[in-house]
Amino acid sequence: MELSPIGRAALRSREGDKLVAYLDSVGVWTIGVGITTASGLITVTKGLRITQEQSDKLLALASEKYAQPVRSAIKRPMTQEQFDAFVSICYNIGPAAFKGSTFVRRFNAGDVEGCAAAILMWNKPAEITSRRRAERDQFLSSYAKNLPKARDTDAKPVAAPAVTQVAKPAPAAPAPAPSPAATPAPATAGGLLAALLSLFIKKA
Repeated sequence: MELSPIGRAALRSREGDKLVAYLDSVGVWTIGVGITTASGLITVTKGLRITQEQSDKLLALASEKYAQPVRSAIKRPMTQEQFDAFVSICYNIGPAAFKGSTFVRRFNAGDVEGCAAAILMWNKPAEITSRRRAERDQFLSSYAKNLPKARDTDAKPVAAPAVTQVAKPAPAAPAPAPSPAATPAPATAGGLLAALLSLFIKKA
């Protein structure tokens, strides 16, 4: 599975997207969509600046980096909503913590409700709690009915990403069938005689 466009939009809303390095809530230099040096994708230091294009590329790389541990740790089929919520959590707590978590163990045992409850165990620092509840809600939801929120205290869900429609080229009109070449009528004795007679009359 891959992180869906809705899942990516929720992740971006939860992490923010800053083009200048900043200290996060626990004092770690961070840039882009929650990217730190620990990601292995970039060394983040004070004063670092990136472009929006670079931030988008880092998010794409980081999304895949944190989706892979989800694929390997989860042993049962997932809905897209469950996968997206798991990637968001893994992005935040890291692959090692994700793989060793109670909620992963419960999900693999078939206890979906117990898994949802265990997601809320990851509630430190305190300001992460509203995000974790939103991830729990995303895990239990259906995008067809409700889009996820960045935090459960938000008034509105994340905006659904626009789907770009690519117009299909119109099929080419079939080429007209070539006209059959005129086939000269075979010469006959009568026809040859008439031609000679006509030529003789013209000369007379």
